[in-house]
Amino acid sequence: FLPNIMILYAFISWMEDSGYMARAAFIMDKIMHRMGLHGKSFIPMIMGFGCNVPAVMATRTIESRRSRLITMLVLPMMSCSARLPIYIMIIGTFFAVEYQSLVMLSLYAIGILLSVVMARVLSKWVIRGEDTPFVMELPPYRFPTAKAIFRHTWEKGKQYLKKMGTTILVASIVVWALSYFPHHPEMTEEQQMELSYIGQIGKLVEPVIRPCGLMWKEGVALITGIGAKEIVASTMAVLYHGDITTSGMSTLAALSFMIFVLLYMPCIPACVSIKNESGRWKWAGFTALYTTLLAWLASIVVYQIGSLF
Repeated sequence: FLPNIMILYAFISWMEDSGYMARAAFIMDKIMHRMGLHGKSFIPMIMGFGCNVPAVMATRTIESRRSRLITMLVLPMMSCSARLPIYIMIIGTFFAVEYQSLVMLSLYAIGILLSVVMARVLSKWVIRGEDTPFVMELPPYRFPTAKAIFRHTWEKGKQYLKKMGTTILVASIVVWALSYFPHHPEMTEEQQMELSYIGQIGKLVEPVIRPCGLMWKEGVALITGIGAKEIVASTMAVLYHGDITTSGMSTLAALSFMIFVLLYMPCIPACVSIKNESGRWKWAGFTALYTTLLAWLASIVVYQIGSLF
């Protein structure tokens, strides 16, 4: 998945270095105010497609505390690069080739649309106050150098590889261990999986996610994804022994699963960033709760309505 993520970061670096981002924020100011946000909120939201953690940190440039808080609370709906491996894996497995691009674009569009809706809701009912005028220095246009873009992209790529070699690797080993113990050599692989520690965890959450068309293995993947979203993909690979076609998920259930991944609580590093930037755990906890509830409701709507057709 590294090439896909490097391409994403290369384009974001291009937009930042060219001076386009600042002008986009200026142009978007009027639209962002209608959402209850500030023009400068546009930059963190675009950065959120790369990673939510630096995007949350980038909200420091927003003078208005109200706009800064709202921006932080809706940022998790931007499909960060960590979700991209999950989308690629699920879409490539369960959707016909002619529909794959459309499904991928739809996921990004749904995240953007819901961020607009939630920003309006939060600004009207949760975080009230007056907006501040838009003031921003526009840097000159310049043609980005290949060296600068390569440097920025490589730095982000190194961070991803470091994450792969530490957090995700350790989490994958833990998931494997939980699926292996307690070990019953006389049982089939499927029976072993169900009676393992991780199977027991999955069975606890299965009744909650069953209306979304999901089973206990998908529930386990969602739980492990709280640490880092990429772990969802590696967990699915471990649970299905590298072949998720054996999952028995329908195309509709696969779509419901991706909607859940798109919207549910941000990873722990992102939650910590929200706490650090807002100054209170209250906002990090609120973000985790409301996004997970929204993900659950959206997945139910998608699956239940889709099942009628």
